[in-house]
Amino acid sequence: MAETMLLVAGRTSKQGTSLSAGKLKEEYLGVTSTVEMNADDMTRMGLKDGDAVRLRTSVGETVVQCKGRKATDLPAGMLFIAYGPPSSQLMGSDTAGSGMPLSKNFTVQVERAA
Repeated sequence: MAETMLLVAGRTSKQGTSLSAGKLKEEYLGVTSTVEMNADDMTRMGLKDGDAVRLRTSVGETVVQCKGRKATDLPAGMLFIAYGPPSSQLMGSDTAGSGMPLSKNFTVQVERAA
């Protein structure tokens, strides 16, 4: 059963260093296709590091791997994903005049992927 959580997308230093190798390389694809979740949320949902999860918004959906984070690093109900093709599938085209799609604090449905 899907749970509603808040997703924040952003840049990471690992994303930046792997970008220099190329966007089609395994390291970059791995960084941008991993969602970080509160470890307690993962346990409650029966998930472990590396499991596939489906993220769905009103705009689109994507399947990524999950990785647990301590509650002191990521509060319950919050998710983080590095910018990349998977996160772009979840964002709308509205930029609120900024030129960058809204990517902070939006609601997603999260569930184990088959």
